[in-house]
Amino acid sequence: MTGPDVFDVVSSETVYDGKIVRVRVDQVRMPGGTVAARETVGHDRAVAIVALDDDQRVVLVAQYRHPIRRRLWELPAGLLDVEGELPLAAAQRELAEETGLRANRWQVLVDVVPSPGIMDEGVRIFLARGLTDIGRQGDIAHEEADLTIERVPLAAAVDGVFRGDIVNGMAVSGLLAAHLALTGERSLRPGAQPWTGSQALARGDDEALTQPPTLSA
Repeated sequence: MTGPDVFDVVSSETVYDGKIVRVRVDQVRMPGGTVAARETVGHDRAVAIVALDDDQRVVLVAQYRHPIRRRLWELPAGLLDVEGELPLAAAQRELAEETGLRANRWQVLVDVVPSPGIMDEGVRIFLARGLTDIGRQGDIAHEEADLTIERVPLAAAVDGVFRGDIVNGMAVSGLLAAHLALTGERSLRPGAQPWTGSQALARGDDEALTQPPTLSA
């Protein structure tokens, strides 16, 4: 597809391929015909969960994040790095592994692209309710072995966002979305809804990459 708003990739070079991220440099034709280098960090898609109990408390985890050298309050979350695993199944697995909980009601809260200026990662954030304690599942390694898990009233967690105590992007997005959905009676998508098209970045689909989705009133 060509046109004045299509950013054609003239060439692409992978300069780093690590365990979690990949870095490539694309030469991209800009509107007007000039070619510019654009660096992109490739990253697996991810899922995060706002797990809410019957007392309207949300499950938060405190985890050490080395790039900023501190612990952050976050949502249970993880990568879509199991071959063929669907987003809902990944969210259910991560919730069990990190918190030892199972939920019987799942809905999609929001889909977010945390840092589209540099990274192609997309995150689907779920709302999970009807919690049952089943004990932490699977192998617990690295930073996850040192998780702190707490249940906090959703309203208090939202206050923490506005105070600047909760700064993780997925947590901020998920907590505010959950608060709005539950107090404003917003309609949520079913948890098993496919993550496709512009929701999943549609990599390789020129039209989806260059045309924003249509917004309705």
